Amino acid sequence: MTKQLYDIGDMPPLGEVPEQMHAWLIRPERFGPPMQAFQKEVVDVPDIADDEVLVYVMAAGINYNNVWAGLGIPVDVIGARNKSHARGDYGGDPAPFHIGGSDASGIVYKVGKDVTNVKVGDEVVMHCGKWDRDCPTVQRGGDPMYSPSFRIWGYETNYGSFAQFTKVQGQQCMPKPKHLTWEAASAYTLVAATAWRMLHGWGENAVKEGDVALIWGGAGGLGSMAIQIVKAAGGIPIAVVSGEDKFDYCMKLGAKGCINRNDFDHWGMLPHWKDDAAYGTWLKGARKFGSAIWDVLGERRAPNIVFEHPGESTIPSSIFVCDTGGMVVVCAGTTGYNATVDLRYLWMRQKRLQGSHFANGVQSNQMNNLALVGRLDPCLSRAFTYDEIPVAHDLMYRNKHPHGNMAVLVGATSFGQGASAAAPIDLPHPHLPEGDVHTTPRVEPPSFTPN
Repeated sequence: MTKQLYDIGDMPPLGEVPEQMHAWLIRPERFGPPMQAFQKEVVDVPDIADDEVLVYVMAAGINYNNVWAGLGIPVDVIGARNKSHARGDYGGDPAPFHIGGSDASGIVYKVGKDVTNVKVGDEVVMHCGKWDRDCPTVQRGGDPMYSPSFRIWGYETNYGSFAQFTKVQGQQCMPKPKHLTWEAASAYTLVAATAWRMLHGWGENAVKEGDVALIWGGAGGLGSMAIQIVKAAGGIPIAVVSGEDKFDYCMKLGAKGCINRNDFDHWGMLPHWKDDAAYGTWLKGARKFGSAIWDVLGERRAPNIVFEHPGESTIPSSIFVCDTGGMVVVCAGTTGYNATVDLRYLWMRQKRLQGSHFANGVQSNQMNNLALVGRLDPCLSRAFTYDEIPVAHDLMYRNKHPHGNMAVLVGATSFGQGASAAAPIDLPHPHLPEGDVHTTPRVEPPSFTPN
């Protein structure tokens, strides 16, 4: 007989779903920094719709979106979701709490009647794009990313991966790479799918063999995926980072070379074009930055693609150095949102400034195929226990997190579990730099020992 509640790490018999589960919850009354916002509670296991599955979570990835959820800014995701549901416009599950987590690896425990791509017992990873299959945009065959029903699972929707069970649509489930541990498999899909769409989703500007791609934040979770995706396409990635201690990390991922952004001081919004002195100073700095790209390449070539996310401080330079007919693709504004553009460089050189946001199901699976054949390292640098979920988010909140990606164990009982096959290829795993100050356990790729 199925127990009402299982302890963390005590896996129910396959396919048997208890009434309740352990989870880390955010509630409006404790919005604030992660150590305040996240608390352990017991809640009911959610019901699933006909197109959904219930997955027993083995491990979960850490992303900044649930730092935002805990703070309640820039959006109160609980209030927004409940208001949306009350209006009847794709609001999802109304609840006075939020269970975050937008990356996960796990085992399918229950399947809705309309789901055909997975079955109970399948080992899966999940992408975080969720949409209503009955939305007119989707019904017409449009990109689900443009649907008003599109939501980020585990941020804009409830019942994410920081719980024993998570609820996702069947289309979100993808095969887990057999050579990866549970924690490594849980760490890459959000950032890698985002990077894939940015680099492959925009027609004639998609990365191709021989293209130069300038990648901001090359040692971060997003940038580390972008370097590998560009390399796999035959392109030439150049990483921009905040210190020389990150150079070796990026080079091992496949970067042609690295540029230290702290060697330049022209960042920020553009001075007015009528201010000759100030604009001249900025232009001198931008040209110096462009020259650093030439130095890495060993030739005077401009990047075909600039992979952007800092936003306000870097957009002017990104557009300036981008090649004629090239593309600056942006998915965030980590330094601010009021970016300025000298339109002369944009229209005269026919450059493209393209916004991008996560990825659709096709693109997510294309990305995952790269992971399945061993050509995409998740770049897992830290893993935590279930009890340390607030700690992992606190590191990110205080900008003390390591390079690459982080994950937490949920159902897995120890680090290094879950690999059932050898890696298809020998892919170098980048290590954190010497002198790394983080005190959480360093994660090394395990030697292969099938479970």
